[in-house]
Amino acid sequence: MNIESAAVNILKRGVDLDTKKRYTEALVCYQEGLQVLVDKLRGENDENNKNYLRKKVEEYMNRAEAIKKLVLKQKEEGKFHEQVHIENDSTGHGYKTLFGRFLDEEVEYVVVEDPYIRSFHQCQNFLRLCELLVKSCDNLRRIQLKTSTDGKSEGNQKEWFYNLKTDLQKYGTQLIVMYSDTLHDRQIILSSGWIIKIGRGLDFYKAPSNKFCLGVYDLDLRQCHETTVDIVHSKNVKQSYG
Repeated sequence: MNIESAAVNILKRGVDLDTKKRYTEALVCYQEGLQVLVDKLRGENDENNKNYLRKKVEEYMNRAEAIKKLVLKQKEEGKFHEQVHIENDSTGHGYKTLFGRFLDEEVEYVVVEDPYIRSFHQCQNFLRLCELLVKSCDNLRRIQLKTSTDGKSEGNQKEWFYNLKTDLQKYGTQLIVMYSDTLHDRQIILSSGWIIKIGRGLDFYKAPSNKFCLGVYDLDLRQCHETTVDIVHSKNVKQSYG
């Protein structure tokens, strides 16, 4: 696949997401596709090709800027809502793919509310999320988890959280774990205002068919249960959770 074809595929994906009003995902595709086109333009010698590429760069750059303004306007008005439907048995939905675009230097703390971070694989999912947060959020100082216990794995659960808490301290991040018997909501709240609500919580991946197959470690390759992800933005997050 040549450079131009690669850019076209990325931009087509952006247009598809744009049409579905999944604007922040579309913006990522537009930015990646534009970078490929700009690199191609710099090395192009044919004047006709240069003009064609300039036109395409301008076209997608204008759309990217329009999306930025639209997202900003919706955030300011408290009306931003983006929805992703994950189909049964589909793949390509690792945590980074789903909401990694919102994890940046603006995120100073994260609140995770999920009643089912109890069994071993559920706690491992939370561990994977913590790894992603530490790698992506340079100014991360606190992760707060609100979950429940089931009595069966309570001792192990607390041990796992203690080990994780100790390890996170090495990265300057504090882990606070709270327990609730009445918790029902499942959401990830970022101090930057983004709120990711996953219908099934973090545990929407199907068990791998064996311990030595694709998807054991890379969640993008793991089949999923059907669920819906709603992404909204609130300017009041710091007032409520700060």
